[in-house]
Amino acid sequence: MAENFEYKEAPDLAMLGEGPDPEPPRRTFLFWLGVAMNAVVGVLIALPILGYLFSSWKGTGWQKWTAIGEVDKFPKGQTRLATYVNPFRTPWDGYTADTPCWVRRMDDGSFTVFAINCAHLGCPVRWFPESQLFMCPCHGGVYYADGTHAAGPPPRGLYKYEHRIVGSQLEVKAGRLPTLQQSV
Repeated sequence: MAENFEYKEAPDLAMLGEGPDPEPPRRTFLFWLGVAMNAVVGVLIALPILGYLFSSWKGTGWQKWTAIGEVDKFPKGQTRLATYVNPFRTPWDGYTADTPCWVRRMDDGSFTVFAINCAHLGCPVRWFPESQLFMCPCHGGVYYADGTHAAGPPPRGLYKYEHRIVGSQLEVKAGRLPTLQQSV
């Protein structure tokens, strides 16, 4: 025989025992999902900014002393075209990794090394020994033998490389492109 139960009162909760934890509501899940996505976006935005701010502590990381030839290769009182290989080249650079520069050796044996680029728009300048001038074919920029501005639209003289002599090799500090604020 079946027992009759009349539920006039709520059942005793202690009699039912503890149930499983309730699942978090959808609103809570979406809140934490939004927080996580905002955190990821914040990190992605902050990384380049932090890289920019801390890049000044890198120093000369993009510069390296590179040999451009024997000292005897450059006669006294003459300006010669020399080429060095960019020390930070990548396999697909090809011939563009070969960077030309003008090497001027004074009569006293000291050197000045000029970037081949015009200070106006970066066109390659040519040396004319007859007139002792560097000339830019693009817009008529003219420079004296010491690299100072002579005529035309360039705002300054030719960019100069830092250089040194190690043993019998002439080396330049290569890798960084020149800007109007500083020499190479």
